[in-house]
Amino acid sequence: MTEKKLFSIKGSRKEKALVEHIAEIIFTVCAFFAVLAVISITAYMFINGTPALFQVGITDILFGTVWKPAAGEPSFGILYIILTSIVGTAAAVVIGAPIGVLTAVFIEEIASPKLAAIVKPAVELLAGIPSVIYGLLGIYLLNPLMYKIEMAVFRDSTTHRFTGGANLISAVIVLAIMILPTVINVSVSALHAVPRSQKMASLAMGASPIQTIFKVLIPHAKSGIISAVVLGTGRAIGEAMAITLVSGSSVNFPLPFNAVRFLTTAIVAEMGYASGLHRQVLFTIGLVLFVFIMCINVTLTRILKGVEES
Repeated sequence: MTEKKLFSIKGSRKEKALVEHIAEIIFTVCAFFAVLAVISITAYMFINGTPALFQVGITDILFGTVWKPAAGEPSFGILYIILTSIVGTAAAVVIGAPIGVLTAVFIEEIASPKLAAIVKPAVELLAGIPSVIYGLLGIYLLNPLMYKIEMAVFRDSTTHRFTGGANLISAVIVLAIMILPTVINVSVSALHAVPRSQKMASLAMGASPIQTIFKVLIPHAKSGIISAVVLGTGRAIGEAMAITLVSGSSVNFPLPFNAVRFLTTAIVAEMGYASGLHRQVLFTIGLVLFVFIMCINVTLTRILKGVEES
């Protein structure tokens, strides 16, 4: 080996080492800022959300059922708002997750390549529609239908407050539709990652295609499917604009035909004009939502780890 080539090899090694060192620094800085952002948001929410808890009282805020922030003797009970977020999110996931997973199975395993090439871009387009558009469609299409059902169910009732179709059911349906693209896309990726040998082995042993899907492919992709449900849950619980338009935005117990208010919509509806203690309580609602999301993520992450280890 000539001296020129030797210097060239040493130089290239030094350049590669320098590039790797610079890349390591860049990655470290990005990770630092990501962690710093999480810590900053957490600290900000606790600093701004806790004063009202001590001023009004933790019990009065978290377990109170009356929300009258502008009354002569204001009340800041958010129990019904918390229950609405729990019930609405859970119902949306229960409806949307199975539909999303089955749609992913259709795209990946059942549909012909030509049909899948049409359905998959349509799902991706669904993900790009702004949330306010879902809300507008809900107002003009879903709410009138809900109002007709409401009129038929409570026609002879003297105590029911008619909401014009803006109720919990409308909000749940809109949320279920909105989480579909997330659940479908992630589930398709999870199913696509299953080795084809698993499918071929199942079919070779005499299993039908449907048996192969539900006994082999879905169990093999369950970690990815659970991740899809986690992301869909996050989308549902964090949505505000669409459900503000279709839920009625009133603080009531979360019954199907009641106008309701979610944690997110409570902040959106009143932050623009709130001041003083009222504004502090809205930050407390944001803190409750923040803690709620953290608990859901931690719980589902542990479930996901348990599934991966099993």
